[in-house]
Amino acid sequence: MRPGERPEPGQVEPTGPGDTGTWRRLHSTSPEGGVVERSAAADRVRSFTDNISLRVRLTLIYGMLFFAAGSVLVLVNYLVVAVLLNALLAEESASELLTHSYLIEEVLTHVTRFSLLALFLVGLLAVALGYAVAGRALSPLQKITRIARRLSERSLHERIALSGPDDEIRELADTFDGMLERLDRAFDGQRRFVANASHELRTPLAINRTLLEVALSAPDVSSDLKSVGQTLLETNARHERLIDGLLFLAKSDRELEVRARVDLGEVAGTVLSQLGGDVSGSGLSLRQDLRSAPVVGDPVLLERLVGNLVENALKYNVEEGEITVRSGMYEGMPAVQVENSGKVIPAYEIEGLFEPFRRGSSDRVGSGRSAGLGLSIVRSVVRAHEGVVTAWPRAGGGLVVTVCLPVVPGESGERR
Repeated sequence: MRPGERPEPGQVEPTGPGDTGTWRRLHSTSPEGGVVERSAAADRVRSFTDNISLRVRLTLIYGMLFFAAGSVLVLVNYLVVAVLLNALLAEESASELLTHSYLIEEVLTHVTRFSLLALFLVGLLAVALGYAVAGRALSPLQKITRIARRLSERSLHERIALSGPDDEIRELADTFDGMLERLDRAFDGQRRFVANASHELRTPLAINRTLLEVALSAPDVSSDLKSVGQTLLETNARHERLIDGLLFLAKSDRELEVRARVDLGEVAGTVLSQLGGDVSGSGLSLRQDLRSAPVVGDPVLLERLVGNLVENALKYNVEEGEITVRSGMYEGMPAVQVENSGKVIPAYEIEGLFEPFRRGSSDRVGSGRSAGLGLSIVRSVVRAHEGVVTAWPRAGGGLVVTVCLPVVPGESGERR
């Protein structure tokens, strides 16, 4: 991207010189080039109408029905009192009727006034009771919602186990439990199959590698046979990387077994030191801004996450390209961001890059460079830590991947 040019809509502006510590963000732009700003008032109105809970809606319905019935009752009470007073004074003379008409109007006015006041007070009490009754009636649904939000493919063993009368809500909870049980068996069977198949395949691959290395070490090996052997060794190594990736993917798809306090800044520094030889040998320029980003998680999984991001930035780059790695607090959350130059990636292909065995369109032929599991493992590790991973195309070519993880309990998530 040339200096002074604006990024296309849906692209992230590249990191400029001396701007390493600034997080890359995706800005939505209008066709005229200005940032799209939504009306704050419209947002508040839409948020209010869209976020009214079922409990509040039921309370409003109860209140409106009560006030409607109460208004009819006040009207009937007014008519009954008026008819009774007129009936009592029907036999009086005209002069007496005129004398008492003022009293009749006063009585009807006071009856109406006190009736409306009673309707208002009792209506408020009815609304409060309706809110409490609605909450009591919806409490089983709230329990189902809490459990459903907490569930993922790593915690499908949990059940709602709703107690109470055998009504429609109990039937819903039992149906949901049955669905969870079927999903748990399906996911568990899939993970076991991947893990067992990967373990079974590692042994023959190790035997093949050993046989090839022994055969190539013989002094009387011809050059043609040595060339074929080297090709087979490279193919075997690629298959071993694929099996290791599948094993790691199966492991990261499970619920976390290790939870320790980890600093993403230290993890990123360790990964960059381990890959220092690859970075220096690639001819790429590395820029980094590593700040403290404490999280709670599995250190091995988190190190593999950052390692996969940096390795992808190395593999899918261009000559004399650049890599920028930053860590710290992003939008109030501990985060790590890896930005790399490279070939242009259409925005509609970004989501597909996180699928297993999917690569960018510019690398569909060169599948030998990787197993196609790098970003799949990244997404799986992020989900295991209840985080969020986003990827945006970089203006001028390349990719910007940002991983945000939950804040450590008891610490403030200030921006840096």
